[in-house]
Amino acid sequence: MTTLKKGDKAPDFFGTDQDGKAHQLGDYKGKKLVVFFYPKASTPGCTAEACDLRDNFERFQANNYELLGVSADSAKAQAKFKDKYEFPFPLLADEEKEVIQAFGVWGPKKFMGREYDGIHRTTFVIDENGIIDEVIENVKTKEHAAQILK
Repeated sequence: MTTLKKGDKAPDFFGTDQDGKAHQLGDYKGKKLVVFFYPKASTPGCTAEACDLRDNFERFQANNYELLGVSADSAKAQAKFKDKYEFPFPLLADEEKEVIQAFGVWGPKKFMGREYDGIHRTTFVIDENGIIDEVIENVKTKEHAAQILK
C-alpha cells in the first residue's frame, strides 16, 4: 500500500487542523515529526491510539518530537475528538484526502468480509531534515508510543 519508505524525502504536505490553522512540512524543520494517519475520529481503535500518544506526549517533547494526527474527518469532528480527549497535538482535517494521498495511505481495505477504500492506519516518523526515518504499518493502538519511542 504505502510506497514511501525509510530514507525517502517526506512529502511537502499542506493541510489545516481542527481550528483552521495551516500546517506544512517546512513548519517542523529542526524537529522530529510523527505524522499518524487514522481511519476515523472517535472510533475505539483511533481513540486508543491517540490517547496512548497523548499519555506519552511529554516523552515525545523531551525527545524533540512534534505530533500531527491526520484523518479525512471534518474540522468539526476533529475539534470534538481533540477537545473530548484533550489531545495536546493538532489533528488535520484532510477531507479532500490531499495529505492522505501524498503519503500513500488511502486504498482498498477489508472489514468483516466487505471491501472498501479507506485510510490505512500508518505512522511516519520524519527526521529534522524532512527525511522519513521510519514507517510503521502494523500500528498497535494501545502501545503506539512505545513503537515510536524505542
